Amino acid sequence: MILLQANQVARHFGADTLFKHIHLEIQDRSRIALVGRNGAGKSTLLKIIAGIDEPDEGSISKIKQLTIGYLDQHTGFQSEKPIWEEMLTAYDGLRAMEARLRELEYQIGQPEQIADNDNYQRLLTEYDQLQHDFNEQNGYGYEAEMKAVLNGFQFDESFYLRPVNSLSGGQKTRLALAKLLLESPDLLILDEPTNHLDIETLAWLENYLQNYRGSLLIVSHDRYFLDKIVTEVYDLSRQKMTHYKGNYTRYLELKEEQLAQDWKAFEKQQTEINKLEDFVARNLVRASTTKRAQSRRKQLEKIDRLDKPVGDEKSARFLFGIERESGNVVLHLEAGAIGYDQTILSEPVNLDIRKREAIALVGPNGVGKSTLLKSIIKEIPFIKGDAQLGTNVSIGYYDQEQANLRSNKTVLQELWDEHPTTPERDIRSVLGSFLFSGEDVEKTVPLLSGGEKARLALAKLSMNKENFLVLDEPTNHLDIDSKEVLEHALIEFNGTILFVSHDRYFINRIATKIVELSATGSKLYLGDYDYYLEKKLEEAELAALQAAESNNLSKTAELATSRNQFQQSKDEQRAIRSLTRKIEQLESQLLTIESQIETIQVDMSNPDYFEDHQKLLTLQRQLNELEQEQETLLEEWETLSLELENKQT
Repeated sequence: MILLQANQVARHFGADTLFKHIHLEIQDRSRIALVGRNGAGKSTLLKIIAGIDEPDEGSISKIKQLTIGYLDQHTGFQSEKPIWEEMLTAYDGLRAMEARLRELEYQIGQPEQIADNDNYQRLLTEYDQLQHDFNEQNGYGYEAEMKAVLNGFQFDESFYLRPVNSLSGGQKTRLALAKLLLESPDLLILDEPTNHLDIETLAWLENYLQNYRGSLLIVSHDRYFLDKIVTEVYDLSRQKMTHYKGNYTRYLELKEEQLAQDWKAFEKQQTEINKLEDFVARNLVRASTTKRAQSRRKQLEKIDRLDKPVGDEKSARFLFGIERESGNVVLHLEAGAIGYDQTILSEPVNLDIRKREAIALVGPNGVGKSTLLKSIIKEIPFIKGDAQLGTNVSIGYYDQEQANLRSNKTVLQELWDEHPTTPERDIRSVLGSFLFSGEDVEKTVPLLSGGEKARLALAKLSMNKENFLVLDEPTNHLDIDSKEVLEHALIEFNGTILFVSHDRYFINRIATKIVELSATGSKLYLGDYDYYLEKKLEEAELAALQAAESNNLSKTAELATSRNQFQQSKDEQRAIRSLTRKIEQLESQLLTIESQIETIQVDMSNPDYFEDHQKLLTLQRQLNELEQEQETLLEEWETLSLELENKQT
């Protein structure tokens, strides 16, 4: 069932058009991502869909009594109430039902009501219906649900009596999202819901949204999050909207295929146009061929000319170079302690970083990840221990708060003043590679957006050519395309990287090792983020087994059996994860082949090829090869699916 439709929606700013002819359809239990560059108009469109703003053109149609919940990425949650009391307002309807049930129970128990049979039956009927509705809406479990959601967003019982207005900005944003989830609207519209969330909370939110009963419309730059949640993508680009089926990774594949098909159709039409124009030019003035030339000219006039295909808008492009190589040992820290004013956040912290390693620092908010980076660069002293740098190590630091961008200088001056001997042309060239061109370089720093400041900070970092990059949340404020450019630059970087990030997709692409930071110190994992998750799962299973052993369940034979079962379970889970990944890869390959087969079949039905036997033979051969490959992959898919089903049962 269609819940909401955007029809021919447009937004104008004076003579400029942000977007136009927008069509978007949200059905019951839709899982939709809205993607596009910063500035494309995603947040503006969300506000129009949510009914906060009116469109300049077009309309939003929706079913009656549709409830919509909207989370602004800059939400400011204000309330004088304690957190628990504020969250209870999400259940005002249920609590009113609960009060009426208590009232009815009292009335039903009164002798005068029992004596009046008609009125007594009316009260019983109302009570039965109300109790059914109350139970259907989780009336007997809403407090447990509220506790679970608050706990998922890192608000334990110690927070319940704290006034909402005493919280930090990030905590208020998390609380606003928690309340929205508790209200459970039919359509949940989320603008950057992953901001201010650590990895543990992100994983919890993903699981919650996967089981959400309503529909979801999400704007997010977290590609890992989108891949887990969404099943369709609307791409807002160059004022237009394009719809794709599948998660974010599938959207990228389909978009690339569509661009290739558009180029093919455009080049084919251009060839046809060039032939017609050439014929007209050569034959129009000759009396014997004038009529034929005029006929071809009419054909030209009737052609609905395709626009030249364009890929994405202009992308940043840059690399991080190094001025000199470091030694093999880059940094060593043993039994360190980090914190503020002698308050220890984490201890003991051990790091042994070698040349060309890329190490991701992960852990919950508040455990000291940024503090550790600032201690390494000597901005905050270690409470215990000290980080020893290796030979020729030079540190380039990226601050997530861009504290080094507090001047009133222009963008051009910000770089040029630090590199006064570099020609202006070269400075402008570097800025151009970070998408600062023309009048953009004359903007003053305070007038820059978050994304522009991030790109300027990265431009400064690239100019310094340090061999050890220490990066604190480098993907904050960057759109997805800029993140991918940054990933490429860091993968190509010939030095060493230590970074903090909540972007799990980014961590997977960059990290060669993971260091988990907690109150009890650091722990090293030799792999990417997916490997880290697997090891954490194994650790949790082993901890559960050890807990069982400590509860006197440990006869020798039982222990041996338990350990064998644990090892067997671990092996089976690893096999299941491996099979699942292989099946997902096969499904992606099958979708690609299916698309290629459809394209060839369309080409073979083209009248232009009916007389071109050689072309038809080539297409048929390609079709046969694809169908054979499809059949092979299907057989493999069936075998693996059956194997997975057997393992899961």
